[in-house]
Amino acid sequence: MNASPILIQKQEHIGIITLNRPERLNTFSIQLAKELNKALLDMDTDQDVRVIVIKGAGEGFCAGIDITEIEGKSPIELKKWEIVMNEWLKTVTYISKPVIASAHKIAVANGIGIVAAADLAIVAEGTKFGSTAINVGLFCMVPAVPLSRCIGRKKALELLLTGDVITAEEAFRIGLVNKVVPKDQLETETMALAKKLAAKSPLALQIGKRSFYKMADLEYSKALDMTGNDFVILSTTEDSREGIDAFLKKRSPEWKLK
Repeated sequence: MNASPILIQKQEHIGIITLNRPERLNTFSIQLAKELNKALLDMDTDQDVRVIVIKGAGEGFCAGIDITEIEGKSPIELKKWEIVMNEWLKTVTYISKPVIASAHKIAVANGIGIVAAADLAIVAEGTKFGSTAINVGLFCMVPAVPLSRCIGRKKALELLLTGDVITAEEAFRIGLVNKVVPKDQLETETMALAKKLAAKSPLALQIGKRSFYKMADLEYSKALDMTGNDFVILSTTEDSREGIDAFLKKRSPEWKLK
């Protein structure tokens, strides 16, 4: 029996999703894509989970899609395959819980897509990034969406059109990742960030994340109106009142999620 392509853990209000095809450098199969999407949705509705981490088992984070799954499919079959294969990219953005990518060694094609789509990313020194599908006659069209919004059009097109691989330091410089850490500290640094977020008001994190992505697609004045309304809604919650009272009384807040 084959091992599950996704491993799931929970600890201290943190949901951990591990891509688990190490023998294939965690390339995406249709089953991995399905299970990743389901895990994200399940964790979003799990009240015990406040932050989600995505990491990879084995020697590398993710080397893209398993291109053997493309062979022999008709255009209609490929379209059905594509819809399932890419659903997680919408989910990772539109769920309410913050998502942290924790990458090591290699993050190319779908791998760079995860890093770009995640809300935050911490990576190990020595990690390589690239939109490398162009090198095998394909194109990272779907990962191009979060990538272009993350690092801008010109740099995204450079990576997409050339298939060049960049270092972790360059990924940090262009804003693709938040932090580069020594390889032996990746787990510690990732969990430290996840715990920092998990200590915040869950409701503020969730309403705030959704508001951020909604306003990202709006023109400036509409974005201001929309985020202003979201702030009013958040300000009426029990968590907001608790946070303000705790601050004024110099005590630790007890979040209610209401």
